[in-house]
Parts: sequence; C-alpha cells; structure tokens
Amino acid sequence: MTADRLFGVAGAVSGFIAVAAGAFGAHALRSRLPTDQLAVFETGVRYQAYHALALFAVAWAASRGTGPQAAWAGWLFVVGTVVFSGSLYVLALSGTRWWGAVTPLGGVSFLAGWACLAWAMGNAR
Repeated sequence: MTADRLFGVAGAVSGFIAVAAGAFGAHALRSRLPTDQLAVFETGVRYQAYHALALFAVAWAASRGTGPQAAWAGWLFVVGTVVFSGSLYVLALSGTRWWGAVTPLGGVSFLAGWACLAWAMGNAR
C-alpha cells in the first residue's frame, strides 16, 4: 500500500475511534468519572481527532512527492496518538496517575511529526 493510501486509511480509522471514544465519554463516562478524569479523557479524544486530520494532511503530502519526510510524519502522528491519547485514556479510566508520565512522550512524537510534515511540505513538487 502506498504511503498516501496508508495514512489516509489510518486517518479515517483514527477519526472513527476518536468519535466513538468521544461518544463513549459523553454518554457512558459522564456519570461514572469525576470531572477531572473526564477532562483528561476528553483531552485524549481531542488530540486524537486533531491528529486524525493531520494524517489526511500527511496522505496528501505523500501524494505530492515530498520524499520520506511525509511518511516519517505519519508514523510519528500514529505513535503520538497511541502514546499520548492512549495514556490519557488509561489514566482517566484506571485512575493510575503514573500514566501521566508517559503522556509527554506522545506529545514529543506529535511535535516531531509536525516538524517532519513542515519539512515534507518544503520539499513538495
């Protein structure tokens, strides 16, 4: 599968999961989690949704002949979503606070992904 198709599909799947998680949070968790934990869960959903859209930008960039930097950005966004949003989901649902120490690693992955996407766009034909 080409990088543009791979990251387009990844963006669609991630967007689907973000909407499902958001609905789950709004309907199933609202009465079960304290407000602060619900806010943590919602932050994970929000960043997953942002980066689902970013994966569509990666797919577009990859289709423009931007070199390997677009694929690097895509993988960094995928890793960032799993680590950042995933750690926030686990933190909110389990109440295990040490997961908060993992979250910044996902944030660094997001930042590196945006830097790679900017580099890729600078190389577009």
